Amino acid sequence: MKGLLYLVPSPIGNLQEVSPRAIDVLKSVDFIACEDTRNTSHLLSLLNINKKCISCHEHNEASSSEGIISQILEGKSVAYLSDAGYPCISDPGYLLTLKSIENDIQIVPLSGPNAFLNALVGSGIDTSHFLFYGFLDSKTSGREKELENLKDFPYTLIFYEAPHRINDTLKSMYKVLGNRKITIARELTKKFEEFIRSDLKTLVDENREYLGELVIVLDKSKNCDNNGTYLSEVNKLLDAGYSVKDAINIVSILFGANKNKLKRELINKD
Repeated sequence: MKGLLYLVPSPIGNLQEVSPRAIDVLKSVDFIACEDTRNTSHLLSLLNINKKCISCHEHNEASSSEGIISQILEGKSVAYLSDAGYPCISDPGYLLTLKSIENDIQIVPLSGPNAFLNALVGSGIDTSHFLFYGFLDSKTSGREKELENLKDFPYTLIFYEAPHRINDTLKSMYKVLGNRKITIARELTKKFEEFIRSDLKTLVDENREYLGELVIVLDKSKNCDNNGTYLSEVNKLLDAGYSVKDAINIVSILFGANKNKLKRELINKD
C-alpha cells in the first residue's frame, strides 16, 4: 500500500502559526523532506519532534524526488516543508508534487500561513481580484519586460522581493506602470511587522532602507476604469477568428468586463 505526501506550510515568522493538525502530521509521518534541513530541524526541535529530514531544494529537487517517491511507493508517508510558508509558492515542492501525482500518490495539502495572503488582506488595496506573481527578474531589463506584460492587468498585483533589490524594483515599477497605490508588508507575523501604505512615486523619491522579508501589493491598472483595454482584447480575439459573441464572453470571463459596455463600444467604434 502506498504512503501519502503531505504538503505542510511552515511558520512565516510566528511559531504559533503551526496548527495542531500540522504537528500531528509531522509526528506521524515516517520522515520529512524539506528545503533546508537546518531550518526544519530547528523548527522540529522547537516543537519537540524528532524525525529524520531529507534535503529536497531548488537545486536537487529533480534527483531527490526520485528517492522520496520510491519510499512512498513502498508504503512510507512523507511530509514536505519549504522555508517560511507554503511549498510550491515561490518555493520548491512542485516537482515532488508532480511526480507524486504521476505515480498515483495521494497528495494532502494542509492549511497554514502564507505571506502574500497576509499582505493582501492587510494592504487596504482591492482584494476582489488579484494576481500573485512572486519574484520578478533580478535584472533590470528582464524585470521591466515582465512588468510591461502586467501593466494593463485589471487586478491587484502581488510580488515578493528581497531587501537589497527592493528600491531598484520600485523604480522599475514606477517607470513601467506609472504612479499607483502600493503597500509593502514586511516581517509579517514577527515582532516588527509593518505595513507601509503609500504610492510608487513617494517610495521611489524616499529611497528608504527596507529590512526583512518583503511583499509588494500594487493597485490595478488605472486603464481598468474604462473599457479601452478590454476592447483591445476583444479585437485581438476577433482578429484570431472568434465571433463577436464568443470574443466578448471570453474577455468578460477573463477580465470581469461588462458585456453590454463592450457591445456598445464595438457598435460606437463601427
